[in-house]
Amino acid sequence: MSTERNKAIVRRFVDGYQTGGDETVFDESIHPRLVDRSRPPGIAEGPEGVRQQFAGFRAAFDGFRATILQQVAEGDLVVTRKVFHGTHVGEFLGVPATGRDVEIAVIDIVRIEDERIAEHWNVVDVFGLLAQLGAAQSILEPAKS
Repeated sequence: MSTERNKAIVRRFVDGYQTGGDETVFDESIHPRLVDRSRPPGIAEGPEGVRQQFAGFRAAFDGFRATILQQVAEGDLVVTRKVFHGTHVGEFLGVPATGRDVEIAVIDIVRIEDERIAEHWNVVDVFGLLAQLGAAQSILEPAKS
């Protein structure tokens, strides 16, 4: 399969499911044996874990959407640099709703198998998100004894 086709599969997932919430796109884009190498603690394995994560994003961020900034592909791997956007209306990472508009920088690496996303790694700028929510200062302050 061509690298352009692989990038198109990822773009469809980002636009159709991550932004649009279309479950049909999810089912057609995610391999049933998906391995998420960056799965947070407490999140289910496989496709159900991805659904859990995006349910959490949608509950915490009104108008949740993703914007692809760049994609690079080689063989069966696709790297996508993107930004998640939304308004913080519900608790996230222990931070109560702030009403602030946020941008979350993300870099995903996925492996495509049988025209579906079969393996996933990512890097998320959690510190940048916490700074936007006003919660990063407590991380930087030394512990008081």
